[in-house]
Amino acid sequence: MTLKTGAEYLEGLRRRVLRAYHLGERLTEPVEHPLIGPSTRAVAATYDLAHDSAYRELARATRPDGRVINRFTHIHRSTEDLVAKVRLLRVLGRRTGVCFQRCVGWDALNALYMTTYEMDQDLGTTYHERLRRFLDHVQESDLVCQGAMTDVKGDRGARPGDQEDPDLYLRVVRKRRDHIVVRGAKAHQTGALCSHEIIVMPTLALRDGEEEYAVSFAVPTTTKGITFVIGRQASDYRCLYDPAVDRGNAEFGGHEALTIFDDVEVPMERVFMCGEVAWSGPLVERFAGFHRQSYGGCKAGMGDVLIGAAALAAEYNGVGGASHVREKLVEMIHLNETIFSCGIACSVQGSATPSGAYLIDQLLANVCKQNVTRIPFEMARLAQDLAGGMVCTLPSARDFDNPETGPTLRKYLKGARGVPVDDRVRITRLIENLTLGRGAVGYLPESLHGAGSPQAQRIVIARHAPLEERKRAARALAGLRTPSTAQGQRAEPARGTRAPTDGSA
Repeated sequence: MTLKTGAEYLEGLRRRVLRAYHLGERLTEPVEHPLIGPSTRAVAATYDLAHDSAYRELARATRPDGRVINRFTHIHRSTEDLVAKVRLLRVLGRRTGVCFQRCVGWDALNALYMTTYEMDQDLGTTYHERLRRFLDHVQESDLVCQGAMTDVKGDRGARPGDQEDPDLYLRVVRKRRDHIVVRGAKAHQTGALCSHEIIVMPTLALRDGEEEYAVSFAVPTTTKGITFVIGRQASDYRCLYDPAVDRGNAEFGGHEALTIFDDVEVPMERVFMCGEVAWSGPLVERFAGFHRQSYGGCKAGMGDVLIGAAALAAEYNGVGGASHVREKLVEMIHLNETIFSCGIACSVQGSATPSGAYLIDQLLANVCKQNVTRIPFEMARLAQDLAGGMVCTLPSARDFDNPETGPTLRKYLKGARGVPVDDRVRITRLIENLTLGRGAVGYLPESLHGAGSPQAQRIVIARHAPLEERKRAARALAGLRTPSTAQGQRAEPARGTRAPTDGSA
């Protein structure tokens, strides 16, 4: 088994030929590109952690055959594995301060592992055997997989087959004995250019008549017919033209891409679902649940960075000991630990599936993600409160370097006694990065829409909450002997007509 270092991972990326575009131009070497380079370094941190003596046991896992692999390629075999995942993601969120992009493919592997096993048992297919061979390839080579679930969707009020353009949901356009041909696009693909493989899944629970959209497969990122178009991000020009100080996070970053499949041929050996609409819902829900669990770790790690930055900003402003400052920091800590505790809770409450792989508690995983849709925004507000107005008015590093303006800026932007102005500038830029700039992409909008919209989680919460059990408990304590239903009302809570869809990050 290979346990790559971060340097080995980066060197391997340099040998690829991708079709990728940014700002209207073809990217010839994404690894060296100033926008993509910080993103690849964030992924490299997931490799280096497996060689860090302080975290080696956390970042590595053991296969059933005894071989040691990077945990990011591991199939969860116990609740301890599920807990280790959340702890690992928090460490990396704290270490990088960004989305480190590797958990999406990991969540896809785990969801597919248990779902293909059950499909084979039910239908007599061989999808699980194919998935296991692909998994061996990923584990043996220590690869990064991109989980591609979110379709572009077009008219959100219409089903896939009712769209004006049928390609607005990725679909099978031709099926041959040894391969299929697919067409469509997957949106919001976090770390697309940092991945070796793309794992495609349907974006929602499908119905009879929608078989062409019920497809899951894996292809290398270098596959003919695949094009990546990198999306814009707040403050992304700072990576291209500005000094590192003005970026806030001088080393790490992220990127998102629209991944386009233009009649891509997929060998049948790499196909894990093809037309089985009844199994699209379980796959989508399991993947989304795993990814919603993930946010209990990574967003808590990023929250650790924001809390530390806010505390330093208050100290550098000379008010670190003020009671209201301490109270706001306590509130930030309380909120951040709420996210983490939900991630741990859904892991501890996980259980085995027929495949032997462990699934998180779906109710608690969705409660975790529902908290994540709200808490980071409040923490960002508190951090901006503590940092002060300089978060959005601080002059550039070039102004500090200019001999005509630099000395004056250092005179008037001095904070607490003994604190260098440059330190105050850097910590202010970090808070700007996490709450307004490029880092905010992975901390705020991603917290809202990653792994599905807030409404998607509420649908799953309604589905999994044992409401009837709780009504029985209430009836017993109230001394009621027979169930009753209010006239004109249903006994069961209303459920959405569509599945809890997206698993995007």
